[in-house]
Amino acid sequence: MSHPLFDQHRPLLDQALQAIATRGYWAAFSENPSPKAYGEDAAEAGRAAFQAHLGKPFEIEQPGQSGWHVGEKSPYGLALDIQYPVCDPQALVQAAQQAMPAWQALGAEGRTGVCLEMLQRLNQHSFEIAHAVMMTSGQGWMMAFQAGGPHAQERGLEAVAYAWREMSFIPASSHWEKPQGKHPALVMEKHFEVVGRGVAVVIGCATFPTWNTYPGLFAALATGNPVILKPHSQVVLPAALTVRILRGVLAEQGLDPNLVTLCLPPSHAAAQSLYTHPDVHSIDYTGSNTFGHWLQNNCRQAQVYAELAGVNSIVIDSTDDYKGMLRNLAFTLSLYSGQMCTTSQALVVPAQGIDTNDGHKTYEQVCGDLAQAVDQFLAKPEVAHAVLGAIQSDDTLSRTERAAAGEMGRVILAPRTLHNPDFPQARVRTPALIACDAEHAEHFSQEQFGPISFVVRASDTPAALTLVEGLTRRHGALTLGLYSTRQATVDAAIHLSWRAKVALSINLTGGVFVNQSAAYSDFHGTGGNPAANASYADSAFVSNRFRVVQRRQHVAGAQS
Repeated sequence: MSHPLFDQHRPLLDQALQAIATRGYWAAFSENPSPKAYGEDAAEAGRAAFQAHLGKPFEIEQPGQSGWHVGEKSPYGLALDIQYPVCDPQALVQAAQQAMPAWQALGAEGRTGVCLEMLQRLNQHSFEIAHAVMMTSGQGWMMAFQAGGPHAQERGLEAVAYAWREMSFIPASSHWEKPQGKHPALVMEKHFEVVGRGVAVVIGCATFPTWNTYPGLFAALATGNPVILKPHSQVVLPAALTVRILRGVLAEQGLDPNLVTLCLPPSHAAAQSLYTHPDVHSIDYTGSNTFGHWLQNNCRQAQVYAELAGVNSIVIDSTDDYKGMLRNLAFTLSLYSGQMCTTSQALVVPAQGIDTNDGHKTYEQVCGDLAQAVDQFLAKPEVAHAVLGAIQSDDTLSRTERAAAGEMGRVILAPRTLHNPDFPQARVRTPALIACDAEHAEHFSQEQFGPISFVVRASDTPAALTLVEGLTRRHGALTLGLYSTRQATVDAAIHLSWRAKVALSINLTGGVFVNQSAAYSDFHGTGGNPAANASYADSAFVSNRFRVVQRRQHVAGAQS
């Protein structure tokens, strides 16, 4: 029997299924924070709801609470002073297991319907979540609304669509009849149950606390698994809001809300005990290589879906739109102060320079023109603050200061400190550009997270392609860019992207940027190089989160 929420949201699901099949543009949720899309009072209600959390305990009725987590700081300097429940991870695992049978009994249609309702409910809270994302991660307002709200919800819906598609391939039952020649046929009834693997842990990151979280969260839920969401200790509110909203939907449906819980462990040892718990069977993580490798090496009982650090590169060979290329790169390097896993770090230019529609440009001219383009793009304070946001972590700020001091190479554009009049304590820095030769790879060949990029001088274009292929194979990358008017060079880059298994963007000069990724159309990561072992989203991202358990028996009255 179909579930009411599945029937209610079936048109939305069908549209998502069509979108992932055709890979064209489609959006379920408006990225425009306008009254037309969200209602006349949505913006003010969302702001008020966010402000109501400040300075107060964030109550979630979860088992095993032993205290309160404090210390969350805003990159904008806003005093948050929110307290979050600290719970025993073992108690949360036990509660998750107790909630799992009813979730299992709901079936694939029921789980899919509830997940779709959850996404709709999250969308209704987009303004509140956007303020939470902005003030904890340091994103600018528009990015916080779009990436933290609708775009994250799209990625969650995408995961649900893949999960439903994979589960729907499994029939609930079959009538099996094998002819036996002159003898009576062998007749059996077979039943197939889609069963979640077990408790899922989703570890949130500091820079994209919803966009990087919702794919794993909803892939795990839809396939029958309870989820424990463990946020970054400095970026808790977006996760806490998400958990509260999802728990509310579960309670409305008569389901145990402990199917989804928020985990802020009381200690480092307690956190490790959660990740290595024998009943935790999947872990989603975005963040540093060090911790990601620890998860992969120590959590053998779980399938680990990890997005780690990488070195994203762009080869600049030639262009027929020099100014358009510079504008595109200026935005790419400035967006969210380079605090994106897709931001380009190594821009590789041939030593002899490049051919353009504005004439031949030497390597030094490319360096100077790019620095000027960044400065011009950020010349208006209102544009700069909207695009740059704020620096999320102390480590990123320190790294940027080292680059400014020339510790990573010759500075061709020094980062500047900007004053945000709306948030006087905000940590705002413009991008740093560093010039270096290909053989001096000690800095650009490792991820320098933040507003730091290198203009690398290679001997020629083939050497540049060889360099970025080596970087991608050794260190990983989520994005690769190319500017070239030569088809042979484009073909070489395409084949490079296949070998290194990295997404390639060619000659972007308009309103699409190499560090942006569209749900339903773009695969975020390939899972084929060291930067990530999974992709948002494909069938592999969901299919290993469930198992099919069959039962069979002879049909009564049939001869065996």
